[in-house]
Amino acid sequence: MSAPNTASPAAPATHLPPPPLHNPWRAALWMTGAITSFSAMAIAVRELKGAHDTFEIMAARTAVSLLIELVAPSATGRLREVSAQRLGGHVLRNAIHFTGQNLWILAVTLIPLAQVFALEFTTPIWVLLLSPFFLGERITALRLLAAVLGFVGILVVARPDVGGVNLGMAAAAASAVCFALTGITTKVLTRRESIVSIMFWLTLLQLVFGLAMALWDGVVRWPTAASWPWLVLIGITGVVAHFCLTSALRLAPASFVMPIDFARLPLIAVAGAVLYGEAIDAAVLLGAAIIFAGNYINVWAETRRVRG
Repeated sequence: MSAPNTASPAAPATHLPPPPLHNPWRAALWMTGAITSFSAMAIAVRELKGAHDTFEIMAARTAVSLLIELVAPSATGRLREVSAQRLGGHVLRNAIHFTGQNLWILAVTLIPLAQVFALEFTTPIWVLLLSPFFLGERITALRLLAAVLGFVGILVVARPDVGGVNLGMAAAAASAVCFALTGITTKVLTRRESIVSIMFWLTLLQLVFGLAMALWDGVVRWPTAASWPWLVLIGITGVVAHFCLTSALRLAPASFVMPIDFARLPLIAVAGAVLYGEAIDAAVLLGAAIIFAGNYINVWAETRRVRG
């Protein structure tokens, strides 16, 4: 008589992402996609000024994004990677991000694009300050230098007037803190969750939050033939931007990835000048040079550390 099988039943198969690689140059390349997508989204939001409130824009954007998030993973067989095991973490991340995103959209409709991005780009400073506490990442001297150089470049470009703070400036500044916390919670999730799962919960929860807030006052302005193309563009660029950002965070530390986003400022300054007649001068070129210098130091330092 054979002995009874006392082995534990096989654990159900899980679909955890492979261990994150450390590749700063690939992370920087992913951030190029994020920078382009975020800039295009800002332009689309500006084009919707007066047509929809921030909650309506968020609801429409995430509805489009959710369709993409369902179709693309289904076509590639990756929808099974979506997991609810860390739903609490996803809810926390997306509540913070929803708050920051709505503050950012409000700011885009009220003040020049370059000024919005300048205030938003205090985000890496907050990431550098908070990541040691939440992620256990070290603040090296070169990382700190890169962040400081980037912030100095932003100040050169934007020359913010401290005495003239208004609602738009306050909203942009507050969104920066929210985006820093979003980046940190995203990094935590990438340790156990696949990008597909993170993106799925991002779009689903943002849609729930957006619909709830859009319907709160009982007044909803439905999309028109003129606004639909911009709403669709916002939805597409939102998915692409966050996919690129999440991919970058899986390849390098948050305190390395986030300062690269500084390069978005000179790009949007030029776009604002061309499309909306917003002033641009030599300070933008000088600030851009300082920003790129900081980013180069950041990439070079990480590459040297990996090779060493």
